[in-house]
Amino acid sequence: MDYLDVNRANWNARVPIHIASDFYDVEGFKAGKIVIRSFERDEVGDVSGRSLVHLQCHFGLDTLSWARLGAEVTGLDFSEAAIEQARGIAAECGIPARFVTADVYDAVEALGGATYDIVYTGIGALVWLPDLTRWARTVARLLKPGGFLYLAELHPYADILDDETGTTVTHDYFEKGPHVWEYPHTYTGSEVLEHQTSVQFQHGLGEVVSAVTAAGLRVEFLHEHDHTFFRRFAGLVASEGIYRFPEGAPRIPLVYSLRASA
Repeated sequence: MDYLDVNRANWNARVPIHIASDFYDVEGFKAGKIVIRSFERDEVGDVSGRSLVHLQCHFGLDTLSWARLGAEVTGLDFSEAAIEQARGIAAECGIPARFVTADVYDAVEALGGATYDIVYTGIGALVWLPDLTRWARTVARLLKPGGFLYLAELHPYADILDDETGTTVTHDYFEKGPHVWEYPHTYTGSEVLEHQTSVQFQHGLGEVVSAVTAAGLRVEFLHEHDHTFFRRFAGLVASEGIYRFPEGAPRIPLVYSLRASA
């Protein structure tokens, strides 16, 4: 099984469903909404006039949000359908942006050897990549001297817990995969996908940090957060757009963020 072809078909099928979903609220974005989370804005800092490339950008709402905050943005994704939508949204909103269709491992060549002040990778990206060492080397080649990687990602600890309550360890933290999944739906709703197979890879926190440092980047911080952005487990409680375990319950890390400089 070619994981890349399988996953590309799966994500191309997700695009029209995601575009129409309340989860992404594309109409709200077109009306001026910025979808970057507040902790990301705080940790990245002022992006005015800085060049930023967003790897695995889907249809670009995060990318274009960074543009609204002042960055000069480029988005890259392997899904032709997603990039087509990203370009359309950018044009409709009058936001200057470049969007390129390519696999993340081919980013250096696909972007013509350009380098950037910031390489940004958002929630839910790394699980689609089999080789983090190669990914981190790609990131390092995309950075200008003094630039930095900023990664916000779902915490791998949450992936070993039972899918219903999130209170019992049921999965192997060190089982990297590949894991082949058959899901009729995507995470935004009940519409049935045309291509339902996906291939994913689990990466522990140590693997992420080791790959980044081996690529010659200096880790500035690794922060763990006790909240996420969807109801990952049934017991999570929503408050102001984020989800946590209820007050009094033991807290666990649900998201982490990492910044590493060239």
